[in-house]
Amino acid sequence: MSFQTSALLVTWAVLLLLALVVAGLVRQVHALGRGAPPAALLGPAPGAPAPGFDRLGPGLLLFLDRDCGVCEEVLAAAGSLGRPVRAVFSGPAPDGAVPGAAAVLADEHDGLFAAYRIPATPFAVLVDGTGRVRAAEPVGSPEALRELAAAVAAR
Repeated sequence: MSFQTSALLVTWAVLLLLALVVAGLVRQVHALGRGAPPAALLGPAPGAPAPGFDRLGPGLLLFLDRDCGVCEEVLAAAGSLGRPVRAVFSGPAPDGAVPGAAAVLADEHDGLFAAYRIPATPFAVLVDGTGRVRAAEPVGSPEALRELAAAVAAR
């Protein structure tokens, strides 16, 4: 086999591999183009009745997990918002004291987590005095929690 034949075969092999890579990238771009999951899958819709309102009352519900790194910081920041806070844990509550005057509900993975359709922690739900959800969204930092509370207060 001559050098030219070998070079031609290698070139075709490289072109075939390049075509496979481009096809894979087109598939990924198409998947990303579909967008994020619908908002209906991320907690209760604003204005919807709050599940378990008779048990919880109005205020800020923080859905947390003891193994979540930022959950402790978000819970500590929640005390400065001037609202009643209920810390809802999917499993057992942390061993240490919960900062602030937050009421703690533990082992609620199949209870409130399922009723509120919580996809991840930390997740904040603001409930008004009439038992309606004012806002519900993931909060990845204490600042995001403060922004959510400020946005609801401005409405």
